[in-house]
Amino acid sequence: MPHPQAPPISFEDTAVAFASRSNGELRKMYALFAAMNNSSLVKAGGGLMKKALKWHLPGTKFLIKKSIFEHFCGGETIQECLPVIQELGRFNIGTILDYSVEGEGNDQSFDDTTTEILATLDLAHRSKHIPFSVFKVTGVGVVATLEKIQAGHELSEAEQSSFDRTVKRVNAICARAHQYGVRVFFDAEESWFQDTIDDLAYQMMQRYNRESAIVWNTYQLYRHDRLLALEAAADAAVAGGYHLGAKLVRGAYMEKEARTASQQGRPNPINPTKAATDALYNEALTYCVEHVDHISVCAGTHNEASSLLLTHLMQSHGLRPSDPRIWFAQLYGMSDNLSYNLANADYNTAKYVPYGPVEAVMPYLLRRADENTAIAGQTSREFRLIQQEMTRRRM
Repeated sequence: MPHPQAPPISFEDTAVAFASRSNGELRKMYALFAAMNNSSLVKAGGGLMKKALKWHLPGTKFLIKKSIFEHFCGGETIQECLPVIQELGRFNIGTILDYSVEGEGNDQSFDDTTTEILATLDLAHRSKHIPFSVFKVTGVGVVATLEKIQAGHELSEAEQSSFDRTVKRVNAICARAHQYGVRVFFDAEESWFQDTIDDLAYQMMQRYNRESAIVWNTYQLYRHDRLLALEAAADAAVAGGYHLGAKLVRGAYMEKEARTASQQGRPNPINPTKAATDALYNEALTYCVEHVDHISVCAGTHNEASSLLLTHLMQSHGLRPSDPRIWFAQLYGMSDNLSYNLANADYNTAKYVPYGPVEAVMPYLLRRADENTAIAGQTSREFRLIQQEMTRRRM
């Protein structure tokens, strides 16, 4: 039966979506998305920004920080993110602090990243507005070793020692999360070492998810085998007596996956069409809600149809919007029409808020710009909603 308290929700309600934005901020967003709507401008501008930063041209960092960085990132440090965390919290939206610095691939950088992730957990423990932390295993361990393990090759003594240190770092993060009762996401990565990451995630779930889902794995549903992987993980959790935490995303490495599969002479792991990915994503959502007694799920998506589907699934299964086992998440600076309207209707909602030094976060920002122009209609959609709100305000 539908839950009687679940209010109707509309992702077209721009008054709610942009309630936190002043007229000046809205005009700034309009200018940014107008520029991002132009794919050739994004490509040219990205190259120019990288060169300007490399050459230390005066004013470059300031201009980037006050434009694209400010819109998509919380700040350069955790401290700088505090006003963003508070502002989102004012509208009942949680923050997922995402340290978006790509490491140098050595033990010192891995240790530094681990320390930073632990700091996000420390802050989450003290703040009611930070429901999750997140990390990439490649931020705390050597990629080549993860690949070698998945390929079934024997590790050298040095490689085994390196991997042991990776496991120790991962365990330190998950142990701290468990100590504080703060959920932590393992981010999904490339398919040729994702199995190694999955195995690590499930080891940590067995250890720390006995009472509730503290450790969560991420499933990229643009891969045609991920629903089967999710179902197998759920069966293993039931058999092992622990809870499964599952973040569902569509995926982030499509072109790279297809290219690498071709180079390695193996089948492309990506679904043949976007429609197939959408169908698989929605099937995975349905599966999770039907097994919510032992699966906690986060819909990490900007897709309105999938978000609406999850609200309907919750209602049809008699689940309150605020059921602690079900979350929605979007990227900071995007899809405010989803985040703010979901939170306004009392659904558990959080924003991924990337942070780090401007120079170090540039690869993330340029990917974000490229992805936004590549996603059919996404930037245009954001731009149209901003225009709609400006019209509503008679700006």
